[in-house]
Amino acid sequence: MDPLILARMQFALNITFHILFPTITIALGWVVLFMLWRWRRTGESAWLAAYQFWTKVFALSFALGVVSGVTMSFQFGTNWPGFMERAGNIAGPLLGYEVLTAFFLEAGFLGIMLFGRERVSPRVHLIATATVAFGTTLSAFWILSLNSWMQTPAGYEIRDGVVHAVDWWAVIFNPSFPYRLAHKLLASGLTVAFLLSGVSAWQMLKGATRPETRRVMRLGLTIGAVLIPLQIAAGDLHGLNTLQHQPAKIAAMEGVWTTERGAPLLLFALPDEQARENRLAVGIPRLASLILKHDAAGEIRGLDAFEGAHPPVKPLFFGFRVMVGVGMLMLIFAWGGWWLYRRSGWLRLPRAWLWGLALMSFSGWIATVAGWYVTEIGRQPFIVYGLLRTGEVAARNPGSMIAASLAGYATVYLALLIAYIAAIKRMAEKSAPLAPASPAALASPASARDPAPVISRTFA
Repeated sequence: MDPLILARMQFALNITFHILFPTITIALGWVVLFMLWRWRRTGESAWLAAYQFWTKVFALSFALGVVSGVTMSFQFGTNWPGFMERAGNIAGPLLGYEVLTAFFLEAGFLGIMLFGRERVSPRVHLIATATVAFGTTLSAFWILSLNSWMQTPAGYEIRDGVVHAVDWWAVIFNPSFPYRLAHKLLASGLTVAFLLSGVSAWQMLKGATRPETRRVMRLGLTIGAVLIPLQIAAGDLHGLNTLQHQPAKIAAMEGVWTTERGAPLLLFALPDEQARENRLAVGIPRLASLILKHDAAGEIRGLDAFEGAHPPVKPLFFGFRVMVGVGMLMLIFAWGGWWLYRRSGWLRLPRAWLWGLALMSFSGWIATVAGWYVTEIGRQPFIVYGLLRTGEVAARNPGSMIAASLAGYATVYLALLIAYIAAIKRMAEKSAPLAPASPAALASPASARDPAPVISRTFA
């Protein structure tokens, strides 16, 4: 295969694996902070048990995210040296800010969060947990700022073929950044919401229900029910922003081959890039124009307007529909589950619904990866949209070498992913419930020594 395609596949594999774990930790940090706060406020041992369980999930996710992030960064030097040579004046500082601010906050206070509940005061432990949660969000801020700049570059000038920053405010807060950040933070919240609900549903199905299970189920369904309509609204705004700055991406997502007014919204089709048409198309007339232009007769520029500078159609067309389809399932299960659960007095859900939620445990991953592919493939053939083409900055490595390392990454990542899911499943089924916490625990964490503290227990 073409070494350029192999290099792109390798980076895609690495970022696909890596993005799974920040997608969990960004929102889960705030969720475990809420659980800790609830325990400190109410003294209910169920909240402490929930905090301990989900802190272990957070720690495991954080570790895999850090490791996969390091291996991903190596590829800037091995496969994409031209990117750092040409755009390193922008990318380098933004990546450095992420390490110096967000990662140092997370790494510095994570130890107190994990090991300090019985060693520091309740206030210090709560502040440490809040700092870790803030650090995960700050990390997303810097990474998405760089990624957004690559999609909608601003605040720069080019001297001797090298990009230089002239306005850091414009670089950081580039035109697509607010929409991309909001979309990602909401995606993380939904991913965690369905992970909470799915694990709780699995515990109920397997007879491993504990005092905290019903509380976590209620929390997950509530977060999901609140966030999914916000995500739909944010996605609409993000789409309008993309139409303004990257119209070729929208044309590929919607399968619009020629510029037309009153474009239909295609529910299904088989795009044919050779014939430049959609086969077996099923659509709703004028709806794409209505959504994108807020005018049923609005004009959508087609792919013919971007000859030689538009992304491949099939990955965007199908990836977008996978993301939207999963989002619609989230809407059904979150709203329907919340209503059924509330109707039962927050006690039980129909068994069929529990199975549905259990199967939706990692649905956030599917939607996130599909959306990420739409975003990144939609930038092609540019690595920095409109400025640098991907082929210009790739290393000239032998295809065989890239293929061998790609196979190695794939093998390791598959094993780690299976182990991660299996670990969560085992913890959900086997973790013993905590003894009730004494009221004195609220005043002095050292006096509330549980029979199996979070750190002394293994992940088994």
